[in-house]
Amino acid sequence: MKIALTGASGFIGRRVREQLRDHEFRAVSLRGDVRPENFGELDAVIHLAGEPVAQRWTPAARLRIFRSRVDGTRRLVEALKANPPAVLISASAIGYYGSRGDEILTETSSGANDFLGQVAQEWERAALAAESFGVRVVILRIAMVLGRGGGALAKMLTPFRLGIGGRIGSGKQWMSWIHLDDLAALIAFALEHPMLRGPVNASAPEPVANAEFTRELARALHRPAIFPVPEAALKLMFGEMSQMILASERVLPEAALRAGFSFRFPRIREALRDLV
Repeated sequence: MKIALTGASGFIGRRVREQLRDHEFRAVSLRGDVRPENFGELDAVIHLAGEPVAQRWTPAARLRIFRSRVDGTRRLVEALKANPPAVLISASAIGYYGSRGDEILTETSSGANDFLGQVAQEWERAALAAESFGVRVVILRIAMVLGRGGGALAKMLTPFRLGIGGRIGSGKQWMSWIHLDDLAALIAFALEHPMLRGPVNASAPEPVANAEFTRELARALHRPAIFPVPEAALKLMFGEMSQMILASERVLPEAALRAGFSFRFPRIREALRDLV
């Protein structure tokens, strides 16, 4: 299979290339002009590129986040019109749903009206436009990705290894997550299963409360976790972006499970033991 990949050098992109190493890859950048000839004679496009969200949301950062996702996806889809692939797998995020307390969130749940929710909705709308010229579009609403050598876990390991990690805020907020290997496997599954289309929650089937996640990470590292991080400190450090860290998102992968996808790491304990 001939596959174009945006975000090929990123944390997720590198693992996807390993997962699909038997296929022919073409790394494509969305910076500058996006040329239709870069997408000729392709079977699939996997679109992962985007400005990092984990930064202070200054007006300039907000603009970069929006443009890289929404405008970048629009330019990509426009370039695909000349030679449409069979399938476009486009990243999105569970930030689509916003912070919803204990509510169980599936692919049919409504989107949020906050910054990340609005970005995700426009991002997805831009990708789904490819359906108008016959492309099967899969939208992966990606949860917090846990893997070696990058992502959220890399930022957590140092304080926990030093014994100064702890729950965030009340610890009651739901955390939805996915092992990097499962995310790469789900992308491969989406390529190979034509019945899968539209929004797909890329999230392990057992979300956990932040306090439980904290206990399991400390247990995996054989360290205590007794220093909670107050909400006020997060807001001081990260400003409005702290809302993302404190959000309660209890997301279930109904579409993936219904299509027959099997998670290798459905529970947080096994995932963290594998990673640390």
